[in-house]
Amino acid sequence: MPDQTRGATPDDSLRVKTGLERALTAEVRQLREGRVGLISHPASVDAQLRHAVDVLADHPDIELTAIFGPQHGARGETQDNMIEWTDYRDPATGLPVFSLYGEHRKPTAEMLAEVDLLAFDLQDVGARYYTFIHTMALAMEACRENDKRMLILDRPNPIGGTAIEGHVLDPDFRSFVGLHPLAIRHGMTAGEIALYLNREFRIGCRLEVAPMEGWRREQYFNETGLPWVLPSPNIPTLETAVVYPGLCLLEGTNVSEGRGTTRPFEISGAPWADPRRLVEILDRFRLPGVRFRPLHFVPTFHKWAGEMIGGVQIHVHDRRSFEPFRTGIALVMAYRELGGDAFRFNDPPYEYEYELLPFDILCGTDRVRRGIEGGSTLDDIAAGWRKELEEFALVRRKYLLYE
Repeated sequence: MPDQTRGATPDDSLRVKTGLERALTAEVRQLREGRVGLISHPASVDAQLRHAVDVLADHPDIELTAIFGPQHGARGETQDNMIEWTDYRDPATGLPVFSLYGEHRKPTAEMLAEVDLLAFDLQDVGARYYTFIHTMALAMEACRENDKRMLILDRPNPIGGTAIEGHVLDPDFRSFVGLHPLAIRHGMTAGEIALYLNREFRIGCRLEVAPMEGWRREQYFNETGLPWVLPSPNIPTLETAVVYPGLCLLEGTNVSEGRGTTRPFEISGAPWADPRRLVEILDRFRLPGVRFRPLHFVPTFHKWAGEMIGGVQIHVHDRRSFEPFRTGIALVMAYRELGGDAFRFNDPPYEYEYELLPFDILCGTDRVRRGIEGGSTLDDIAAGWRKELEEFALVRRKYLLYE
């Protein structure tokens, strides 16, 4: 198993080169043809940690005219979940910054008026319910509707591009955490997802992808030689991203997913949880690649803020065998067993949805919740996504850009 603690590769020739870096090379002119709008966030950096906005604004042959920001902001302005933000002027460049997480989630014709090419440079984390890929999909629709070009500056899937897991979205559960059928852990890069969406779902925009150089599908982010920058405030580390495809399910319950702690999604808890008993229940599932540590903590904000609660910290010791979505369901089942009537699945709204249960739109189906409530085993619930995952894997293969 690779060393998970090593930092950036000293030899620059060994590191992955992102789509941003590739698109700036002399032989590639994708960013030099027309006025450029950029969808960015704090992790939109090059290998020297220069932000993409500054890189493009300072480039003598590139005309950057507008900046667009997703959930949490173009510069990471908003800390908590589902906090909208509004347009402003970027203090460094004076350019307009348009919010795609507020009144509008799709760029409007007015926002694109001074743009010929809309570039997308967001670091995804490899889970369908991370909203950045849905911002990308809506931007692709806007480019088709307004006859603009779209360029994906590709970046690594930080949790690798081989493993896939979880239900493929049922369109009846479409939301901003799942606009199109993807597996929950999809194992694709943003560029690959864009190609998949553009053809399979007939978005039909004028799409280009600036691919990475040197990325291999089995690589986790720490093996790329690139600097890690938290892509949103509650994904502070690669370890967080590794567990996120399963532990985000707790957002659909009244269990704390660790917001308001320094280890969100790795830590979870609830007032009724006896930590030692919780670990005993979780150990019964014999989950691969992971151990659980009992703990108590006081969240500083969000669920149960200021209250001492019991729970666990998840410790992944083997990323290759770890199954985050299966593990997340096991945690929900364990908290429910301990909590009885104190445990509940949250009511809407959630991510602009006002009718469907948050847990169901995260799963992309109500079958997981109904299985849990009906007493199904974890194996029975996991069997429910096997066939659709096999079918997704066949379609997905056509759009993979990397070995």
